[in-house]
Parts: sequence; structure tokens; C-alpha cells
Amino acid sequence: MKKSLVAIVFACVVSLAVGQTAPQPPAQPPASPQQPQQQKKEIKDPAEYNAYVGAVQQQDNAAKISGLEAFLAQYPNSVMKEDALELLMGSYQQAGNQAKMMDTAQRLLQANPNNVRALALLAYSKRTLAQAGQDPANNLAQAKQYGEKGLQALQTFAKPEGMSDPDFQKMKDQMSAIFNSAVGIAALQDKDYPTAAKALRVAVDANPTDFSLVYPLALAYLQAPTPDYINGIWYAARASTVAPAQYQQSIEKYAKSQYVKYHAGEDGWADVLAQAKASPTQPAGFTIKPAPTPAEQAAALVKDKTPEQIKAMSFAEWQLVLSKGTPEDADKVWSQIKGLSLQMEGNVIKVSPTELQIAASQDDIDKKRADIVLTMNTTIPAKLMPKEGGILDFEGTPVSYTADPFVMTMEKGTLLTKAAPTPPKKPPVRRKRPGA
Repeated sequence: MKKSLVAIVFACVVSLAVGQTAPQPPAQPPASPQQPQQQKKEIKDPAEYNAYVGAVQQQDNAAKISGLEAFLAQYPNSVMKEDALELLMGSYQQAGNQAKMMDTAQRLLQANPNNVRALALLAYSKRTLAQAGQDPANNLAQAKQYGEKGLQALQTFAKPEGMSDPDFQKMKDQMSAIFNSAVGIAALQDKDYPTAAKALRVAVDANPTDFSLVYPLALAYLQAPTPDYINGIWYAARASTVAPAQYQQSIEKYAKSQYVKYHAGEDGWADVLAQAKASPTQPAGFTIKPAPTPAEQAAALVKDKTPEQIKAMSFAEWQLVLSKGTPEDADKVWSQIKGLSLQMEGNVIKVSPTELQIAASQDDIDKKRADIVLTMNTTIPAKLMPKEGGILDFEGTPVSYTADPFVMTMEKGTLLTKAAPTPPKKPPVRRKRPGA
């Protein structure tokens, strides 16, 4: 297992234990009520004492493992059982024996179900196994359980004897990141986006270069039913800078697409990406200007336009103003096109001899949704009946509309036939005179 927060936490545990020659009575004043202090333990049996100290003080890791296993087998009810198991777990981690390390963590939880070091190791290991594709459903479910249990146990975690307050706070912060990582990844898998975003934000603040956390945090923001584009775009951009080289381009493309979707343009994207590359944390006050609202876009479309210019607008522009604009802007457009004979093109959605349902805006063409109901002047002959899905040129007169969902009703419908293209004129044939 690669060096991680778990390894750092274990290093703190091992260094504290190695620095002690033997369990002793408290040598300093009790901790304040706000900060519980782990009490020193005392071994009264000299043989047990010598066995424990002999194992702890071994410099060779294999010898330490052997000594601790022997101590635990000989003294299964020792007052130092939990301490010995913590050291044994760290020693197996140092030896790279993941199976034994996790087995020892389970033994620790049998001795103390609230042991935060064992919970941290299991939460981290199960989460990383799941993200590596190893039995993800089962491993994530277990990671979540260990993470939630660890966050609860951390609230009453007593400071180890001999550890300074700053070091203890640092250890708690590291463990909190481990537990929140497990909870957050599991929540993302369960599509519990608020929980995922909250937990992963804590984890990423502590590990701003860990791609396995930064990218899931971006997804937690962006995949929510109501996306948080500001945070999501920032962390997606950040993920593209800390991703493995083979993924950087595709993640940057995704981040940029979300930016354009929210901002309605590429302008400013280069600055966002540059900030994400330069800063491991989101700058204070970071924001992205959103795209104009539909009402703002509608107002801009009709502002300062003459009646003739309004009549010359596209159907999609009329649709936007009539469906999303203010009543004043909608009236400004409708007063110019109501009763006006219009020649248009659209996709046929549904046909009958006296009525056609047509999609005229590109959005509705893509959705195969009719936004025009055209009542024909006369019954359409069978031989001229348009085919559903085909493109149609027609003429009609707007008489009414509904704003949401938008449908314009038109009457006096007529099918239009495009004139056949004029064939190009052939250049005259130039004949050469016979030579003299």
C-alpha cells in the first residue's frame, strides 16, 4: 500500500510507543476537561512487563512482529493488549503485509470497537479497494460503516500520553479526512449528493492533490439534481491538473463543457483553469458569471428592434420571447406576427388530412416535439400528404399560442413546393477552324 494518511497516523503511533521504555504512572497534570487525556497503563507482572518492552523495543520490524504476536498469545488479557495490537498493525503496514494488517485491525476492533486507528485503516483500505474496482459494492458499504463509526469515535478520542496538543489535532484532522473520504465516496455511489459533497469537501481540504478525492467531489457538485456549478467547475478544473497524465485532457474537456454550459461561452475559462493549476485550494470569493437568464436573453432580443426587425426574427427567437420573456416583451413580438402570413420550414411530427403538427425550432426538432399546430385551408390530398419525420415548407397565419409548453396555433395552412433548381447553362462549344 502506498504511503498515505494511514501510514502517517501509524508512524505517530509507533514513534510514541518506541519513545516509551515501559508503561508508567501519569507524570504530568491531568488534561483540561475540553481535551481528554489517555491515562497511562501499568503492567504489574515483571515477566509480562519484560515481554512487552522486549517486543516494543525491537529495531528489526520482523522481530517486532514476532515479539508482539508472542506477547499477545501469552498475555491475551493484558492491560497493554490494545496498545500491542496497534503497534502490531503498524508493523504489518510497514512490512507491506496488507492482509495481516487488516486482520490485526479487526482484532483491534474486537478489543475496542471504537479504536479510531483500526477504523481509519479499514475505512481507507476498503475505500481504495472499491475505487480500484475490487468488489466495489461490498467494499464501499464496509468503508461507509467504518467511516461513520470512526467519525463518532473521533469525538471522544483521548489524546495519547506524551503527544502535544498540535500533533494530536493534526492526527485528528488526518483521521477525519480518512473517515470523510470513505463516507463521501460511498454517498456518491448511492447518489446522496449533499452528503457526498459535504464529506468529500473535508477530505479534499486535507488532501488537495489526491485525484481519487478531488474528482469525485467535482462530480458530487455537478451531478446533483440542482448542480452547484461554481464549486463543481472549480474542482473539475482542479481534478484535471492533479489527474494522471492519461486522464488530464478528458477531464479538462469535461470541466470546460460544464463551464460553457453555465457561463454560455468560453471566455474566462483559461483564467479558471490557470487558477486551478496555481492554487491547491479554492480562492476566497471565487465565482463564475452565469449565462443570462431566458428572460434576460428575451429582453436583449427585442430591445430597440423595429416592427420590421421583429418580423424578420427566426421562429426560435419568437418562441424564446413568447415563452420566457416578460409580458411586455411577449406583447411586443405577438402584436407584430399575429395574423401575419408566414412562410416557414419545419419537421413533420404528426399528420392528418386537415392538421399538421410541426417542429420549427432546433431544440424541438431534436426532441421531436411539435411547437406548431397548423390547420390547413383545405383537405390535403393523399398523394401530397407529408411524411412524418420529413422536412416541410409551409405557409400559415399565427392566431394564438401557449407559453409553457410552447405551442403556436396557425391557420390558413398551405403546403409550399420548392421550385426545381434551374440547371446550369452549358458553355457554348467552340469549334476550331481547320488549319490552312
